[in-house]
Formats: sequence, structure tokens, C-alpha cells
Amino acid sequence: MSSLTESAPTRVAGPSRTVPGRLRRLLRGPSADPAWARPALLVLLAATAVLYLWDPTGRGWANSYYAGAVQSGTQDAKAFFFGSVDAANFITVDKPPASLWLMAISGRIFGFTSWSMLLPQAIAGVATVALLAATVRRWHGPAAGLVAGAALAVTPVAVLMFRYNNPDALLVLLLVLAAWATTRAVEQGRIGWLLLAGSAIGFGFLTKMLQAFLVLPALAVTYLVAAPVSLRRRLGHLVAGGAVMTVAAGWWVTVVELWPAADRPYVGGSEDDSVLGLTLGYNGLGRILGGDGNGVGGAQGGGGELPAGMQLPAGVELPAGVELPAGGPAGMSGATGIGRMFGDAIGGQVSWLLPAALVALVLGVWLGGRAPRTDRVRASALLWGGWLLVTAAVFSFMEGIFHEYYTVALAPAIAALVGVGGRELWVRRETLSARVGLAAMVAATAAWGYVLLDRTPDWYPALRYVLAGLGVVAVVGLLLPRRRALRLSVVGLVVALATGVLGSAAYAVQTASSTRSGPIPTAGPGGGGGFPGGGAELTEMMARMFPGGRLPAGFPEPPAGGGGMPGGEVRTDDAVAELLHGTTTAWAAAVVSSSNAASLQLAGGRPVMGLGGFTGSDPAPTLAEFQRHVADGDVRYFIAMGGLGGAMPGAPSADASPNAGGPMATSASVSDITDWVSSTFASTTIGGQTVYDLTKEKN
Repeated sequence: MSSLTESAPTRVAGPSRTVPGRLRRLLRGPSADPAWARPALLVLLAATAVLYLWDPTGRGWANSYYAGAVQSGTQDAKAFFFGSVDAANFITVDKPPASLWLMAISGRIFGFTSWSMLLPQAIAGVATVALLAATVRRWHGPAAGLVAGAALAVTPVAVLMFRYNNPDALLVLLLVLAAWATTRAVEQGRIGWLLLAGSAIGFGFLTKMLQAFLVLPALAVTYLVAAPVSLRRRLGHLVAGGAVMTVAAGWWVTVVELWPAADRPYVGGSEDDSVLGLTLGYNGLGRILGGDGNGVGGAQGGGGELPAGMQLPAGVELPAGVELPAGGPAGMSGATGIGRMFGDAIGGQVSWLLPAALVALVLGVWLGGRAPRTDRVRASALLWGGWLLVTAAVFSFMEGIFHEYYTVALAPAIAALVGVGGRELWVRRETLSARVGLAAMVAATAAWGYVLLDRTPDWYPALRYVLAGLGVVAVVGLLLPRRRALRLSVVGLVVALATGVLGSAAYAVQTASSTRSGPIPTAGPGGGGGFPGGGAELTEMMARMFPGGRLPAGFPEPPAGGGGMPGGEVRTDDAVAELLHGTTTAWAAAVVSSSNAASLQLAGGRPVMGLGGFTGSDPAPTLAEFQRHVADGDVRYFIAMGGLGGAMPGAPSADASPNAGGPMATSASVSDITDWVSSTFASTTIGGQTVYDLTKEKN
């Protein structure tokens, strides 16, 4: 009895001492790291969380197209699985649903709100920063990891996307996870880590389809070159990783393809109700080559093309001698070509450290030139440099739809190269070549930052001069030999770090502290997300298609008025929302374009059928199918929403005019439906919208 009494305190006290011990290890980090490393990382992650979570409700529904699908996923299991825009499962979004799953799960846990929808995106952002820092740290130490993580955290387009509900946030997290797993596989030649990398890329496909595969060459080449096992085993491991990737990417596609089409929603964005068709068409070769919904022929009066099925608004013509820039849909995000990532549209989003990253890549290849096959510096150059070059090349030359925010996929590679290159040159600073390399990275960053800030001359104009001054101080300090001026060299390093993040961080804070909404968000001063206001914002969009971002003299103003860019924040009148909320049919209403449908159902809380998918150009439903739904009492109202969101009822058929009723092309079946509705049913005006009651035919 005595021994039992004496041993009891030991059992109780043991765990109580273990928890503080684990907490100390968590706060201290690996014993091999400097004492400052883990606390600095925790501070970085805390600051990143504040930046990405700041004022979540101020962003509204962000991209209402995806918000409507998240709402539907919280209401219906089938809508959750397929990624349906509406809970009654008429049509899906034009992407796979992986990112929607996370946001819908959050909505089911916390209730569907803007906050619950955007919370997983911010968490993905913090996790991405942590994972990138950990990946770089493994091979190049904690300082390099911290620099890489901080550079990613304040990249303006990263701040934008990790505060938004587009699929890019989850995609970037999965790509960085694949890179982390690849570095682990390279260290030991272990197949398990490579299988994890393949799984991450596979789920990246379920997030944004073929874009996830752009990093594959870098991952595969890095493992093939640097893994410490025989060539035969390396090849076998890559084949196994590819097989796992195929399964991870293909299981959902297989289920959708095998599911009876009559019992599932139409695959939005496809011409044949097929995920494979969507993958190879609109979201595949169409993005690279144009066409398949990614752009049409030459614009009226010009030698270039308007974006994605658009034509000039009715009554607007290009003046004589004025042509749109070549490059088709590229016009909104800069002309295609090698300079696209540095152009007016893209530069301020992601390119602040791009010149420094390119310098670091060249120096990394040089430093690893005669090293053993498994050299980590060369392996990092292959991994992050391959990621950057392949992705940037595709983005620069793709002729289909391309938006500025896609460039968030470049941010981890740029940040990693800067962290790796800066650290490797700093540890070699005794040599003149290393000091010159560091100075070149800083000088390139300062000079390019000045150019980017000069593009918004009215926004804190002194900032660009501060950046230039810091760059000069840093370059001088870094070029001094360490043995003569150690303190000045360290000062040069500190100032160099400040130079690297100053401009980017300023844009990042501005992005986080201002409202963004709509389908095409951009970061930095003047950034937005859509064109719900019609005239003025449409004028701004058109201006961006010309060199210098200005409309040429004599260009007529587009007509003012309603409508919205697909996916934008369509303002729904309270009376219309109340009307929809009071319905009991499968769909409260039908409207041209799923983007308009999403905005209506967010306001009314009831499913809305989006005819023709995102832009109204999908061949769904047919007139006969829609007539059957009306006859069965499945749809109560038809709401005519003009402008960029879709055609107005009563407009000429698509055969007569492919852009009847507005600048967005609608499919022939959708135009037939709008003609039939306007000629068959009685209408009234509610909240400024023409509403057709599909239970009341005209007298």
C-alpha cells in the first residue's frame, strides 16, 4: 500500500512535466537551429495570419460565382460532390470542386457566411508560407527559409488570393506540398515521399485542372538528377509517383464520367457535358491556343481580339485607324510575349522580386556547376528554377483566357529562389563574386521596384525614392569586403532585406486593407475584381487593352448601365430577393449565366438556374429541356438581367446575332429560351429587373 501511495504522484506529475517540455521544444525548434529561428518563424506566421484574416467580412462574397457554389454545397450533398452552382444541381462551376469542398465544409461547421467561406483560404495561405519556409530550411538553413516565407507572405497577388474564394489558394498550397515532399524524397531516395508529391499534384488537378501539372517537369527532373539512388530506381519511383498522381486526379473524373448524365448536373464550361472535354478544351488547349470559349475572332474594326467571347457593346465602334493590340484575350492581362510578367497588368502583382530570383537562379546553376550529382544548391535551382521558368513561359505565351491573379502560382518559386540565392551568396561573401552577386540581386530589386512604384505615381510618391535610396546603401554595404567593414556589411544585408520587401509589402498592405470583389481581382492600388457598374468600369477594362492603359483619342464611351461581368457582384434588389425567397419550386428562377444565378441565389437563399453556364455560352439546357422544366413546375420565374451578364429576352436569336442582347455571346439554345420566354409569358418590373412569371402566359 505504501509503494502504491508513493508511486501515484509520479504518474500524475509526469504528463504535467511533459506538456511544458513539448511546448518548449515547439517554441525552441530543432536544437541544431539558432535560438532565434523558431521564434522568428512563429512571428512571421502570426503576422501572415493577421494580414490574410484582416477584415474578412469587408470582402463580401468575393467572387459570387464560387460563393454561390459554396452555398449550394452547404445545402445539398450532390451539389457538394459535383461542385454545382445551384443546390438543385442544374450545372457545375467550370472547375473541379476541391477548393469548394474545403469552403463548404467550413460553412457546414460554422454556418454559411463570408467569414466561414474565406477562413479556409487564409488558413491555406498561412500553411503555404510555413511549408515553403520549412522546405527551403531543410537544405539551406533557417535564415533562407524565413526569407522565402516572408517574401511569399507579402507578395501582393498572394495576399489577394489567400483572402479570396478562387481555387488558386488551395492550388498553391498543394504545389508547395508537392515540392516539400519532393525534397524529402531527394534526401533519402524514398518512394513514399514521391508518392505523397504525386498525390498532392493529383489533388491540384482536382482544384484547377492542368495548371497543376506545370510544376511536374521541375519535380521530376530534380528527383531524377539529385536522388541518392540508382538511375533504375529513380525512374521506377517516378513511374510510381505518376501512377499515384493519376489515381488522385482521376477518381473524381471517373465517377463523374460514369454517373448517368440525366442524374447529375451539366459539366459547366464544356461543350459536351464531359469533364474530359472541359479538361482538354476550355481549361486545356483552349487556354494555351485560344478558342473553345477562350476567345473569338478579330474584334470589330480592329486587328486584335476582345476577351473570351466579348464584342464591343451595341453602338460602340472603334474609330478609324484604331486597332486592338494583338494577342486576343491576352489584352486584359498584357500582350503575349516574353515581357508579359513585367508588363503594366502583371508587374505589380508578382514581379517585385522576379529580377532578383532570375539572378539567383543563374548564380545557383553556376555555384553547382562542378558539384556532385546530389548537390543541394543545384537541386534547388532545378526545383524552383524549373517551376518558375516553365510556369512563367506558359503564362507569358498562352493565347487563351489569362488573368493577373493566375500569377500567384509563380510566387513560391520566386520567393524560394531569393531565399536560397541570398543565403548561399551570403555564406560565400568573402569572395568578390559572391558580394557582386548579392549586390546585383539588391540592385535589380531596387531598380525594378522603383519602376513598379512609378506606375502608380499618385500613390505615396515618395516611396519609390526611399526604395532607391535603400538600394544604394545596401549595394555599397554588400560590396565592402568583410574583413575591412563587417558592420557595414551586416548593415548592407539588413538594408537589402528591407529593400526586397518594401514595395511588395506596401502593395500587400494596401490590398489587405481595401475591398476586392468580382471575377477578376487584382492586387495593389486601383485593384478591383469585376465590372458590376457597367459603363465606367467597362471603360476601364477596355482601356487596359491598349498600350499604356489609356483609350485612344476619339474612342467612344461605352453606355452606362447595369449588368455585370460574369462572376461579379450583381446588385440584387431587396424586392427581387424577397420574391425568390418565397418560392417553393426546385429553382426559384432562371437567368442567363451561372454568375448571375449565383448572385441571385446568394441574395434570395434559393436555387437559381443559370442558363448557359458561366458566360451563357454553354449549350445547356436545350429549349425542349427548359420547356419541360417549366411544364413540370420546376422553375417559377425568369429574370432578365442585361449587360455583360447575358442576353435580354426578345433579342434576336444566336443564329442571327451571336452576341444578341449584350457583349457576351450566348449559345443558340439559350437565345431560343429567352425568345420563347419573352413571347409566351407575362412580365413585370421588380426592383428595376424584368421578371417573367412562368406560371402566367400572356393573354
